[in-house]
Amino acid sequence: MEPRKVDIFDTTLRDGEQVPGASLNRDEKLQIAHQLAHLGVDVIEAGFAASSPGDFAAIKTIAEQVKGPTITALARAVKADIEAVAEAVKPAERKRIHMVLGTSDTHLETKFRKSRDEILEMGVAAVKFARNLCDDIEYSTEDASRSDFDYLCRTLEAVIDAGATVVNIPDTVGYAVPEQWGDLIRRIIERVPNIHRAKVSVHCHNDLGMATANSLAAVKAGAQQVECTINGVGERAGNASLEEIVMAIKMRGDFYGGRTGIRTQEIYPTSLMVRELMNMPVQRNKAIVGANAFAHSSGIHQDGFLKNRLNYEIMRPEDVGIEKSDIVLTARSGRHALRHRLEKVGHYYDASHREAFEHIYARFLTVADRKKEVTDEDLHHIVSDAPMDVPEQYLLEDFHATSGSQQAATAHVRIHISGESIAESGTGSSPLLAAFDAIDRITKLPSHLEDIQTSANGKEGVHNVTVRVSYHTQTFFGRSADTDVVKAGIQAYLSSLNQLVARHSGLL
Repeated sequence: MEPRKVDIFDTTLRDGEQVPGASLNRDEKLQIAHQLAHLGVDVIEAGFAASSPGDFAAIKTIAEQVKGPTITALARAVKADIEAVAEAVKPAERKRIHMVLGTSDTHLETKFRKSRDEILEMGVAAVKFARNLCDDIEYSTEDASRSDFDYLCRTLEAVIDAGATVVNIPDTVGYAVPEQWGDLIRRIIERVPNIHRAKVSVHCHNDLGMATANSLAAVKAGAQQVECTINGVGERAGNASLEEIVMAIKMRGDFYGGRTGIRTQEIYPTSLMVRELMNMPVQRNKAIVGANAFAHSSGIHQDGFLKNRLNYEIMRPEDVGIEKSDIVLTARSGRHALRHRLEKVGHYYDASHREAFEHIYARFLTVADRKKEVTDEDLHHIVSDAPMDVPEQYLLEDFHATSGSQQAATAHVRIHISGESIAESGTGSSPLLAAFDAIDRITKLPSHLEDIQTSANGKEGVHNVTVRVSYHTQTFFGRSADTDVVKAGIQAYLSSLNQLVARHSGLL
């Protein structure tokens, strides 16, 4: 039997953006919305139209420019909010009005101070009003997990009769547990007589760490749409994580009997974009997209993985857009992992080099006991028996860099070499590359710049730069940090070149 389609409703730009410090401007929202469309989500909730003129404008721009998914925005069950959403999403190829109104006694008594009948009448009237403006109406019963079951079913039946095409059942405060939540969705589908006229959706929060599990329990029980966010961003502890839900359905389709339309290879690039634009990093052990999701550090695991990936990985990193699995060298790594990484950086040891390899392994363990992780740079030092502190043959004395929108960047760098100061100027597409050009003119080394990685600590204002330089089959890494990104880059580049000349003193 063909697996049933489960719609992915992405609310990164609405619920996800409500996180303090994660707000996005219109261009940033548009950038993420285009990527979500490329990812293949079915619905993009682009914001809360009535909240501000800026959010309204961003929603409208997304509706005008982003093709493929249904575009929606959130409204309270009041005419002004509904009209704002209708106007904002009007240019979209496919549009939806999404409204929310509480159904729990807690919300009714303390938030709205209305009776159940009054709230029900308010919801029905809102759906009828919205249906005159748009054919696709989603109705969310806020705080459904703490609502009276009979009243919840009565509400769903009434709003479907009024014209709702999607009914969303939210676990607004993350109160539900998977067994209960799946049972609730199953009972709703069995109890509400007109439920077949609307899609059943769920929206789960992560206050108890069960948003993904609850969402999947709902899918198993028959839910046809899951509301979620990239990286699980959202209010308080966050929302259900899109990447976790999608990959669980993909990997365990036999159990859930469902499929999504997501292009899973775009998961990791989308995750990186959201992290950067929202300034919201994810923990290293985050499922699917964390730095350690496809990394192996235990010697037993590394050995098993290298013999057969399936021993310790149920997914291929390529399936979610990650280039490859990572063997992390630590004090717990064994000989198999060390030999594998040495080969990756150009050092090969077969059976005839057993004594030399054992010497290297002993040195590796000494270094690994002092460091959390042994890098490729460390491996080069270990193999060469070079001291870990590289002499500074090239020492930065001064630099100046400029750039403009209409011309190439320029840099002037002065370096101390063997008792004298040498200065040169260089050009490039960025101040950093211009500085590197100036350094190359000074050193005249036959090296090649392979890669530059930069990251910033927003709170401290410090830029971390890593530079990778190659010489024949050898690779050298330089790292530095400074509040000036160009200075950090220059120091990292000189560090890599100092390692190169320390290894090949005839080049100086």
